[in-house]
Amino acid sequence: MNKERLKILIVIPTYNNRATLSDIVGSALEKSFPVLVVNDGSTDGAMETLAGHDNLFTIGWKQNRGKGIALIKAALWATENGYTHIITVDADGQHDPADIHKFVTALESNPHSIILGHRNFQDENVPFSSRFGRKFSNFWVWMCTGLQLKDTQSGYRAYPLLLFNQINFKADRYDFEVEALVKGVWAGLDVNSADVSVSYSEETINASHFRSVIDNARISWTYTQLVIRNFLPVPHKILFKTEAAGEKKLSVKQPKKSLKLLFTEATSPREITIACMLGIFLGTLPLIAMHSITIVFAATRLRLNRLIALNISHFCAPPFVPVIAFEIGYFLLHGEFFYAVSFQAVFKEVHLRFFEYLLGAIVCAPVFALITGFLIYILSRVWFRYKAEKKQITP
Repeated sequence: MNKERLKILIVIPTYNNRATLSDIVGSALEKSFPVLVVNDGSTDGAMETLAGHDNLFTIGWKQNRGKGIALIKAALWATENGYTHIITVDADGQHDPADIHKFVTALESNPHSIILGHRNFQDENVPFSSRFGRKFSNFWVWMCTGLQLKDTQSGYRAYPLLLFNQINFKADRYDFEVEALVKGVWAGLDVNSADVSVSYSEETINASHFRSVIDNARISWTYTQLVIRNFLPVPHKILFKTEAAGEKKLSVKQPKKSLKLLFTEATSPREITIACMLGIFLGTLPLIAMHSITIVFAATRLRLNRLIALNISHFCAPPFVPVIAFEIGYFLLHGEFFYAVSFQAVFKEVHLRFFEYLLGAIVCAPVFALITGFLIYILSRVWFRYKAEKKQITP
């Protein structure tokens, strides 16, 4: 999608914002983009203040259903009317429509991205709850995606409509923005930021309908579900023609293909090496039925490439690595290797065999990780040098 094909709609969801709605809509319309106001069950006559505005569209319903539903319905309306992107602006007056052009510029540079409004929190009037909420949200988005973003709680955003058209969402209120961001990243969308101003005057704070206890509880529950989903070894839906994470496999039977996959999944030999070392280290340990969850969790926390770490751990699958670890552990305890393969020695003394396996795995894990790291680093350096030289030679 190029710059000329962008068709942007400004979306303003509102619920009982009579004091601020008309000014926000008027300022947004000055940016020469059509505006859609979503009336989420207002009962204060806010919609009556919009008379006389051109290039303005409205949809709505009689009962309040939540911001998430408002945005989903707005995206559906926008899609049906030929738009490609929406920019969401809150109706409580905290967002300044004068910043809309920053989102447009960012979309022109990268149409397949979510643009987050990075709010300026330098003002002393910014509530503590907003400062804490942003840090809290940033942390959990990092846990779910590995991305360090500036302002993941901002409702001032731009979305490509294909996100709404192809991804299913469960959240329906303020927690929707959390789900949309995380699932957008999982789907392959880039995330960029636009610096925006924010107003926390008495008027805008009173106009907000965010309920600290209930809505924060909803957001926390949504993050809990997303973190659990992120740990499951099930590939996420990808919006572009790239291989899904679950479809990329490393195999000792295809060493050339496996190495190529490793070296094209990261940007530097260092990143590849550390991710591989993590995968081999944890893959060697006897984390029965917990390898995938542990590796994904650790890679996420360390901001490493989870795909590389998870897939290289497949080389630690039975029988070779576990048998080697067990033999090392048995040798350390008894001074000889295990040869007495019998029902009695293996099954009736399984508790002893597991302890010997655990001991050997603890010893072998760092050794295997260091050997792997050394080999992968050398190979990745050679690969990146080859690619660089090939790029220079290619006319």
